[in-house]
Amino acid sequence: MSGRILKLDNVHAFYGKSHVLHGVSLQVNPGEIVSLLGRNGAGRSTMVKTIMGQVDAKGSVRWGDEELVGREAYEIAHRGIGYVPENRDIFPKLTVHQNLMLGEKSGKKSPRWSFDDMYRMFPRLKERQHTEAGVLSGGEQQMLTLCRTLMGDPDLIMIDEPTEGLAPKIVELVAEYLKELKNRGIAVLLVEQKLAIALEISERCYVMGHGRIVFEGTPAELRSNAYIRKEWLEV
Repeated sequence: MSGRILKLDNVHAFYGKSHVLHGVSLQVNPGEIVSLLGRNGAGRSTMVKTIMGQVDAKGSVRWGDEELVGREAYEIAHRGIGYVPENRDIFPKLTVHQNLMLGEKSGKKSPRWSFDDMYRMFPRLKERQHTEAGVLSGGEQQMLTLCRTLMGDPDLIMIDEPTEGLAPKIVELVAEYLKELKNRGIAVLLVEQKLAIALEISERCYVMGHGRIVFEGTPAELRSNAYIRKEWLEV
């Protein structure tokens, strides 16, 4: 288990001249599940992309004692941060198994995860391991994206809207998967619309509004804070 903490301090992010994040500070501790909540357009995806080096930023994003601002995305990935974007980035012409192989980091001595782990967590992927990924259902593609990121053996995994558009049964599978990560000491930063899942599996939650953090606390504190939920979360 990595002892590294992800720490954002007074982060501002920009798309061209558009100022999207306004002084965001946030922390994810080793082996902790933290949810990032908020309405669409609040800046949650931008924050994850900023951590990953995909957006122009000012301020500090530290991973342990290393500063990430100014680094390329591939350098950040090689430092043990995995990123599952919202658009389910699979290779459609490759099989399920080949997609998973692409996730493996070369040179890792004894990775935490094996193909068998993936197929045990998601038996459906095992059934379809020789199928081209492009013909999988949305839920199966989501499972594959999650598993491919894990094959790189990250210490922290950032997941953007993993349950978007999925059937309730698959949503349950994704929740189990997230708990399994936690059991293995992997930190998770989860961007999620579904409050129920976020509150069930997280130790802490942040709520974003207009590019700022408007709430930080435990799921219990968020449940009991009707004002924040009404003002910043409920549609």
